[in-house]
Amino acid sequence: MRSARILQVVLVLALLAGLGGTAAWAVGGTLAISTEPVDVPVEDPQPAPARPHVAPPRITVTSAPDDRRTQLALRELESAVADAPETRGTATLRVVAGGGDDASDTYTLRGSADDLRIDGASTTGAVRGIYDLAERVRAGRPVAQDLGREVTSRLPFRMVDLGAAGVEPDPDQWASGDDYSHISRAFEQVILPDAPYVDADALAEARTSVLAYAEHVLAAGYNAIAVPGFLEYVTFDGLGVYGEDDDHVARAEAMREAFGPLWRELDELGLDVHLRTDMLALSTPLAAYLEDRFGTDTEDARLWDVYAQGFREVYAAMPWLAGVVIRIGEAGPVYDLPEWDYSSALEVRTVPAVRAMLQALTEVGEETDTDVVFRSWSVGVGAVGDMHTNPASYAEVLDGIDSEHLVVSTKYTLGDFYSHLPLNDTLTQGEHRRIIEFQSRREFEVFGSIPNDLGVIYQQALQRFLTANPRIEGVWTWTQDGGPWRAGPMSLMLTEGFWQLYDLNTQLAARLARDPDVDVAEVTADWARRWFSTSPTTVALIGEVMAASREAVSTGLYIGPYADLRVRALGLEPPPMMWIFEWDILTGDSAVLDIIYSVSRDRLDEAIAEGEHAVAVATRMRDTLAATDPATWRDPALRNAFVDSLAFQVDLFELLASYRTMVLRHGRWLDTGDGREEWAAARDRFTSVAANHERTYGSDLDHPAFNLTPARIGMERAERDLLMAWLARIGLVVLVGWLAVGVVRRRGAARALLAAGLRPWRAADAVAGLTRTQRIALLAVPVLALVGSRLVLIWFAAPTHLLVTGLGWLALAAVTAFAVRRQNAWPVVAALGGSVLLRCLLLLAVLAPRGPGGYWFSFWTEPGVRTAYLVVAALGWGWVLAALVWALAPQVGVRRAVAALLAVLGLGAAAVGGLLAGVGLEQALTAWNDQMSLLPWGLSRILGITVHLGIPTDLPVVVLAAGAVLLVLATALALPRRNTRSPAEVLAA
Repeated sequence: MRSARILQVVLVLALLAGLGGTAAWAVGGTLAISTEPVDVPVEDPQPAPARPHVAPPRITVTSAPDDRRTQLALRELESAVADAPETRGTATLRVVAGGGDDASDTYTLRGSADDLRIDGASTTGAVRGIYDLAERVRAGRPVAQDLGREVTSRLPFRMVDLGAAGVEPDPDQWASGDDYSHISRAFEQVILPDAPYVDADALAEARTSVLAYAEHVLAAGYNAIAVPGFLEYVTFDGLGVYGEDDDHVARAEAMREAFGPLWRELDELGLDVHLRTDMLALSTPLAAYLEDRFGTDTEDARLWDVYAQGFREVYAAMPWLAGVVIRIGEAGPVYDLPEWDYSSALEVRTVPAVRAMLQALTEVGEETDTDVVFRSWSVGVGAVGDMHTNPASYAEVLDGIDSEHLVVSTKYTLGDFYSHLPLNDTLTQGEHRRIIEFQSRREFEVFGSIPNDLGVIYQQALQRFLTANPRIEGVWTWTQDGGPWRAGPMSLMLTEGFWQLYDLNTQLAARLARDPDVDVAEVTADWARRWFSTSPTTVALIGEVMAASREAVSTGLYIGPYADLRVRALGLEPPPMMWIFEWDILTGDSAVLDIIYSVSRDRLDEAIAEGEHAVAVATRMRDTLAATDPATWRDPALRNAFVDSLAFQVDLFELLASYRTMVLRHGRWLDTGDGREEWAAARDRFTSVAANHERTYGSDLDHPAFNLTPARIGMERAERDLLMAWLARIGLVVLVGWLAVGVVRRRGAARALLAAGLRPWRAADAVAGLTRTQRIALLAVPVLALVGSRLVLIWFAAPTHLLVTGLGWLALAAVTAFAVRRQNAWPVVAALGGSVLLRCLLLLAVLAPRGPGGYWFSFWTEPGVRTAYLVVAALGWGWVLAALVWALAPQVGVRRAVAALLAVLGLGAAAVGGLLAGVGLEQALTAWNDQMSLLPWGLSRILGITVHLGIPTDLPVVVLAAGAVLLVLATALALPRRNTRSPAEVLAA
């Protein structure tokens, strides 16, 4: 019997260790944290040398075509001359448009400085020549500078977004600072919820802003535009998607009637108009239609035939459209307009689905002579999640799709629009037409509200890609779009805020697309002359500020030792910033901060000093600009805006420097136990700087304060770590002392818990002869240890964690109480209580060194420690369940004891699953994570935790169903067996 019991115990422990090892392997595989060095481009911007401003002559146009495009360009030239501080002399201008291919913008400036003639190969070339002449005037360059040289653009396709055209600058929408929705709300005042669906007066006002923006980007050198929308224009006539009286049909017709002429006008001005949509684009009736017929299976070609028919309809109604820009990598509520029955869903997740979509839509493109601009952008969602950065995945998705109407659009960085990233190698491959994406108002670098001259990195990218890939034919510059519109500064292109600061990058991208070898420092100087000053000294000083801007941004907003590595985790590639996750959210979660520390610990002093260096650079930039003579500026308001921007940058970088010091010092304490005093000093500094930051910029719409909520949550947890460690130590000493009493004394509650916990099959012997008080202690001591250790684990600050885990323990208590309702409960109580104490002993032991922070630090950064803990933890938890079976079996039999085990698992799963299903998985995970501060707080404010991590939203239902199945099995196993003996056998007995 003894040997059988030993074998039984060995088998149970082996099984539990195997389960723990499997869990550790699964967790390690899921986290999959790895780093590797990458080749980050080195930027070394230099300011342009000072040069005198050349006053333009008064220009008289003696002859020119009278078409609208030419006249618009001449109006820009007239405006440029009028804006010049002075003119010198006179000049005549003749404009001649040849009969060549109108897609070509080639021209030659001929004549002399006082008798200019633009010979365009076509109307497009002539118009381009006029705009270039206006640009020279604004830049203070000689108008005859390129006399006799044939000028043609290197890249023929140069697209922009819609900027902020049609966006209402309503301060109330920016006031809260926490609206992370990605919708622009363009034309919000135009579109009505009911018939007639479009406000004609509001549309007329919006048209003015659209045309003003068009004139601005045409002058800069762009010739295409992407405007939001697609499904809003579709009736799906003949398909039965919408019923006869469905207002979606009337709305689509009204939208086409209202916006069609506006898009046509842009086309006539010289901008090829592309619609822009996510896939799947849905309305409520369309979603039902697709689900009913195809189960919303995006690999089914018939589903894409529905969308193809929609595009045919739109192109037939608006034949001036040039194509559509499609994104599959982001979608969902963060992009949806409230009270607007058009939405998007992340459903195109597999290679066959992407290929089926592109096959159907490029066929439409070939029929209608329109382009499908497919964005390779993806965010780790589904099987195509890394095609943006993985050449093999890119090839798997796109190779073999043969269509000249397919254009693949890709961000120039190997990731999102961050610094410290390599150039995107996927732009060097493939047989398709390619365009390169740039972002002017860098969403992750304070939304363009601080100086950030991207000329050098743009030039490096273009020159490399053009050398490697002859299929590169254009750029797409996001002049305004990207990220949340109202969580950052209220800066709107052409209409609100200091938009001129990020407009520099729009100008740079256009100039480089036309001439990749252009002197980018001179482009910056030209920008300074246009907007700020004609004084050579002032322009030179502004050039110095902008040349230093990349050094400031790349050190102030990034932690270099981490940012210069390619990090992988959870099947994703976290961005190089991370500690600001994302935009203006200063994260406080342990996963990110612990990993950043672990990567940086060998260069910790460098990482900390980098923040202080950024403050010094920003301070120098501020002082340099302040040294400019106010009298030399064109507009005092623009000088004030520039000065305010730099003052904000200094303040922000001081905040970030203090925070990085605090979190890295905390990481060092968690890692080594040293430097708690240094962390405390850093915390005090951060607390003071943060308070000043919020006091100064808390209500500033131009320079809003950063969101410090998650940072403070993390700081509060860090403050409690040492106290929690001491509580764990005290609890550990008390618990070890209690168990030691059990070793020394032959009788009593301590002895009974120890004996029953270690040998639950003999629990009845262990509790024999206990007094009432001792029996109460059998229950009270384990409960106190369990609750106390869990409170320490959660810093006494995460009731959601306590609730969810408590449901499992309550399930154990409920099933046990039911199982022993007619039996002697105390042996089972002692066995469970003893095994629970052993489990608490383990938890308190790992919390004792440096509290919950140290616990999670090891979990995130020490795979060996994590594996060992998970194995031992599985042994501890499994031993509790095994103790239940062993202690129950002598009283109710093995079969019913196993039934009780299944009931515990089933009831616990059903309770947790039911709770999560009732609350909603995303809401529950958000509440839990906000309190535990384990994952970035911003996850749930962007796409959502479930989307980012690929967690099925029906998981609670699956858990609930699994729990129900286990409960049914437990019930079946616990029911009395039918008597199978014959009547004769019964009588004989």
